[in-house]
Amino acid sequence: MASRFTKFCSIYVSSFRFSALSGTGAKRLTPQVLIRGLSTDSDIKYDRLVVEPITTPKPKPDVNSLVFGAEFTDHMLSVEWSADNGWDEPKITPYQNLSLAPSSSTLHYALECFEGLKAYRGDDNKLRLFRPMENMRRLNRSADRACLPGFDGEEFLKCLKHLISIDREWVPYSNKCSLYIRPTLIGTQPALGVNKSSTALLYVILSPVGPYFKTGTFSPVALLADPSFVRAWPGGCGDSKMGGNYGPTILAQRHAEMQGLQQVLWLYGEERQITEVGTMNIFMLWINENGEKELVTPPLNGMILPGITRKSLLELAKSWGEFKVTEKEFTMEDVIKASQDNRIKEMFGAGTACVVCPVNRILYEGQNIMIPTMENLEITKRFYEELTAIQYGRTPSSWSEIVD
Repeated sequence: MASRFTKFCSIYVSSFRFSALSGTGAKRLTPQVLIRGLSTDSDIKYDRLVVEPITTPKPKPDVNSLVFGAEFTDHMLSVEWSADNGWDEPKITPYQNLSLAPSSSTLHYALECFEGLKAYRGDDNKLRLFRPMENMRRLNRSADRACLPGFDGEEFLKCLKHLISIDREWVPYSNKCSLYIRPTLIGTQPALGVNKSSTALLYVILSPVGPYFKTGTFSPVALLADPSFVRAWPGGCGDSKMGGNYGPTILAQRHAEMQGLQQVLWLYGEERQITEVGTMNIFMLWINENGEKELVTPPLNGMILPGITRKSLLELAKSWGEFKVTEKEFTMEDVIKASQDNRIKEMFGAGTACVVCPVNRILYEGQNIMIPTMENLEITKRFYEELTAIQYGRTPSSWSEIVD
């Protein structure tokens, strides 16, 4: 028991250090932290990785006809967890169906969370990941919210890189395409009852992808701002990457599409506070009421997903030092007034799937608000070009990690 107590103390201190570094405040003594500390097995370890290669590789798709998330590579990575034994050995196996009991907790109570990142093939033929430890930290935070087990992000990332290395020929030979990486953590306990899961599965699948939107790379989108649909609220889980945040948004997306629009602008509260756009963080470049050129995005107030692209754009903009960069709340009334005064310069969404996506119109209560993003493109295009240059290795950066 003494060794388990020592292990628990080590994990708790590590968790506290992780929270401090990620700016999330003091670490709560959550159930899965206790479970990890008192379990009889170690965390995920790369040196325990088992590889079962496929015997007959699948043909690679044509990069010119890729549909986002429709094709998958030859292999996948998976690691099982139980409260009794902790994390099992990680395994790379042929891509295959999962075997789950019909009573698995993920199927009934949405005990799951996931991540999204990409591998890029540079002009030098090297494969790169973009700030992957940020994804590992965020997945651990989402797991904490869902009472699912946490894990050693650095060790798991080593396993993930090994998977990408094995399937490296699936990374498109194109600077317009990439390999989308989807780590997913699900509760697998075969029992009904709203409770934390005593077993779980962490797995990764890979998908070669082209542009996220059918309109293509860097094409502007029009938004539906309908206050009858709400994505997140204070005290909820809008700041976690969980499937339960996305499934209920499909109806609103359908309403947008039926009106000839591409995405939903998510509002909150009586003041119509702007939160996110579709599955992206939102940014606006405007001349504020003090006459200053300002880049604004909503603050991480518990309703906003802490996007890695969002964080990177804020850091880039601050390094430029050419205008004010602010995280603050703003409303539809602010947008309407600024539009009427011709103070809005650009608006765009930002995320892993699209990098940046310009916005040219908002439909709000029967009124079309025109956004002159494509007429200005002072920073939207610059963000896209500078970030993709890092991702594809044209610009050296500490944000880029090479996959051996």
